[in-house]
Amino acid sequence: MTDNNLSELSFEEAMLQLEKIVQELESGRIKLDDAVASYEKAVALKKLCEEKLHNAQLKIEKIEISPDNNVTSSEFTVPEA
Repeated sequence: MTDNNLSELSFEEAMLQLEKIVQELESGRIKLDDAVASYEKAVALKKLCEEKLHNAQLKIEKIEISPDNNVTSSEFTVPEA
């Protein structure tokens, strides 16, 4: 699968592929050349998942109801750790 095809994956599909690669790499039963290729694909999948999460976060709005029942929305912000 090329990088162009990766962009067509949903977040869930990308995560499943990433999890499978991690399991293969952790098993230690994969040839070195295949491990390197799998690692490169895992990096691309991780980047894709991060981008999809970031884009989803940008679409989320924080909805608030005031004590007098007025509904407002504002941009969702992530609290700093």
